[in-house]
Amino acid sequence: MMKRISLLFVSILLFSTIILAQPKYEFRGVWVATVENIDFPSTKTLSTEAQKAEFISLLDMHKRNGMNAVVVQIRPVADAFYPSQLEPWSEYLTGKQGKPPVPYYDPLEFMITETHKRGMEFHAWMNPYRAVFNINKSSIAPNHITRLHPEWFIDYGGKRYFDPGNKDAQKFVEAVVKDVVSRYDVDAIHFDDYFYPYRIAGKEFGDWKTFKEYGNGMNKEDWRRSNVDSIIVMLNKIIKSQNPLCKFGISPFGVWRNIDKDPEGSNTKAGQTNYDDLYADILLWLKNGWIDYVVPQLYWEFGHKVVAYEILSEWWAKHAYGRQMYIGQGIYRALEPKSYGWHNKNELPNQIKRLRQFPQIQGSVYFSSATFSSNPNGWNDSLRNNYYRYPAIIPPMKWIDSVKPEAPVLSYDTANGSFFTAGLNLYLEQPEINKKLNRYVVYQFVNEKMMNADDPKNIKEIINAGNNYYTFDLQKIPVNQNSVCIAVSNLTNTNNESGVSNYIYLERRANGWQIVKK
Repeated sequence: MMKRISLLFVSILLFSTIILAQPKYEFRGVWVATVENIDFPSTKTLSTEAQKAEFISLLDMHKRNGMNAVVVQIRPVADAFYPSQLEPWSEYLTGKQGKPPVPYYDPLEFMITETHKRGMEFHAWMNPYRAVFNINKSSIAPNHITRLHPEWFIDYGGKRYFDPGNKDAQKFVEAVVKDVVSRYDVDAIHFDDYFYPYRIAGKEFGDWKTFKEYGNGMNKEDWRRSNVDSIIVMLNKIIKSQNPLCKFGISPFGVWRNIDKDPEGSNTKAGQTNYDDLYADILLWLKNGWIDYVVPQLYWEFGHKVVAYEILSEWWAKHAYGRQMYIGQGIYRALEPKSYGWHNKNELPNQIKRLRQFPQIQGSVYFSSATFSSNPNGWNDSLRNNYYRYPAIIPPMKWIDSVKPEAPVLSYDTANGSFFTAGLNLYLEQPEINKKLNRYVVYQFVNEKMMNADDPKNIKEIINAGNNYYTFDLQKIPVNQNSVCIAVSNLTNTNNESGVSNYIYLERRANGWQIVKK
C-alpha cells in the first residue's frame, strides 16, 4: 500500500513539474486597445512627447513581465494611428478625428520601432467592420468613409458598421490592409471578433437590401457566413502578396458553437456563438489555412456554469487543425467587483498551467494592457518570478518560413585584458548579410558540460540585432556560481533560430572574472 502511495506521489510530482515547466517556444502577447482610450493613449489630449513616453513605459512593463509581443489597435473605427490616404487620423489619438498629432510624428512607425528594439513582435490590430463607435458622440471627419459612402453602412445598437455583404465595402477594407502591410514592418495583421455585430434582443441587423441583391438563393445565415469567409480569403491573399512573411491572425469570441446545435461544438451554453450569431466559421478558416493563428477569447473562469474555462480550453486545443493557437486571457475581470472567480489569485496561474498541458496551444494574449498597471492579485510578480521567469521565443510557422539561418560568430572587447568585474562587451557577427535576421538569443550556461540550448532556463535575454553589440552583465550571476559559459544564436523575423555560436567561458577569480576559453 505504501509503495502505491509513493508511486502516486512521484507521478503527481512529475506531472506538476511538466505543467510548471516553461516552454522555450511560447507566444506571450498583450492587447493594447486604443478605442475609447482603454489602454493607449490614456487620454485624447496627450502631447506627442507624452504619447511616446507612455508607450515606451507600457512596453518596458510588458517586457519585464516576460511578454514577447504586443497586439496594438491601429484602426479602431475606420480611422488610423498612422498617416493614411484612405482614413482620417483617429479621434482617440488627438481628440478630433482627422487632426494629426502636434508636433507631427507617425505613431505606428514609432510603436513598431520601439517594440522591435525590445526584441518583441508588433501585431497590427484592426477592427474590420466597426466604423463609428457612438453615432451620437463620436467625432467624424468630413473625409471619413461613412460620409463619403453612406450607402455602405448600417446603424445598429447606437454604432455604425460596414455592411459585410457590400462588395465595395469589402474592397475598401482590403485596400486599408494592403496599405499598412505594404508600408510598415508589422509582424502580423490581427482582427478581433467584430464581423457581424453581436445580436441585440428584438433588433435585426438591417442588411436586407444587400441580401436581396447578392443572396443568390441562399438562406440569410449561410449568405452572411459566406460574406465573412470571402473577406478572410481576400485579406489572406492580399497580406501574403505584399509580405509573404506577415502573419494573419483572428481573435474570435470564445465559443464556436454549442453542442446542442452541432455535435462538433463545445459542451457549453453560450447565449451567442461565432457560427450562429457573428457568422464567423473559424474552424473552416483553420481547416483551409486561411489564417495563421487564432486567439479565442476565453474570458471565463474555471467552473463557470455556462462556459467553463477547462471545457473550452480543451475543446479549442482539439480544433487547431495545424495552425497556431493562443488563448485570450481576460485578466481585466479581476478588476470587476462581481467577477468573484477572478478575485482568486490562483485563477490566472491555474489557467497558464492548464494551457501548458496541451501541445496544440502555444501561448496566451492578455486583455488588456492597462490592467497590468494595477498588478491585480500580484500577477505581474507571478509572471516575472515564476510563469514567465525565462524569456521565450515566439513559435515559428513552418508553412510561412522554415529556413534556419547560420550561427553568428561571438567575440569580445579585449581592451581590459582577460579580467572583467562588471560587464563583458560582446560583438556578434553575422556570417552573411540577411535582412531576415533581426534578433539574437543570448545564452548563459553554468559551465561547458551544461550547455543545453533547449532549456529556457539558459536564455538570458532576446535582443534586437540592430548594432551587433551587447554588454553581458557579470554582476547578475549568482554569488554561488563560479563559472559561466556565454553563447548566442541568430533569430529571424519569422522566429527560426540558428545553431548556437562559439562560446566564451569565464571563471570567477578573487579580482574578477577571467576568460578561460573562447
